Amino acid sequence: MTPAIEVMRGHRSIRKFTGQPLTESQLEAIMASAQAASSSSFLQASAVIRVTDPGIRAQVMNLCANQAYVGSAAEFWVFCADFHRHLHWVPEARTGFAEQLLIGAIDTALMGQNALTAAESLGLGGVFIGAVRNHPYQLSELLELPAGVIPLFGLCLGHPDQDPEPKPRLPKALMFSENRYPNEPETELMTEYDRQVRHYYQTRTGGNKDMTWTGQIADILAREARPFMLEFLRSQGYCLR
Repeated sequence: MTPAIEVMRGHRSIRKFTGQPLTESQLEAIMASAQAASSSSFLQASAVIRVTDPGIRAQVMNLCANQAYVGSAAEFWVFCADFHRHLHWVPEARTGFAEQLLIGAIDTALMGQNALTAAESLGLGGVFIGAVRNHPYQLSELLELPAGVIPLFGLCLGHPDQDPEPKPRLPKALMFSENRYPNEPETELMTEYDRQVRHYYQTRTGGNKDMTWTGQIADILAREARPFMLEFLRSQGYCLR
């Protein structure tokens, strides 16, 4: 395997960090790598807010379900879809289409993954924070996000102070197919995968979590997630048509 593949296959979410800051050269390398991500039609429809003010960071952590690592990581970045920039420079641009939400989300996700992979290649670690969407109105006000900008996810970065096992992924045969979507999923593969995930959680939590992958999905998808999100997106100028 190449070093790049080894880094990507060795990914673990890190939620405990030392107090060591990142160097300027590390920050520059991560930012440059993020910007090198592919961009649909070269729209570059993303913005990244690096939260360095301790007071603002504390408020962001509070809005993100008080996840301690949002406050303790050396770096916390908020990745946003951004069409405000386009409207500023080209006021006649037509925005508000659902497709533009997809473009902004995809562009920004690619940037985020590039950033984390670059950080991991430098011996750093991180974890994505979807909880930035828990209180989008308050977060947007705190970070002074104008219309056309929506927070999609956060990213903690820092020097790892833990060494967790990689979380087992779905078997390739359940995710990859050829020419067409498979007619029936492989029941035996899913049964074995559920066993692996249960073992992972039991080992990771010292027996405190007994959960399969399908059990986790049943729990998560049994309730509506963030029912306010469509209203927020429209308030920021997305999904109007």
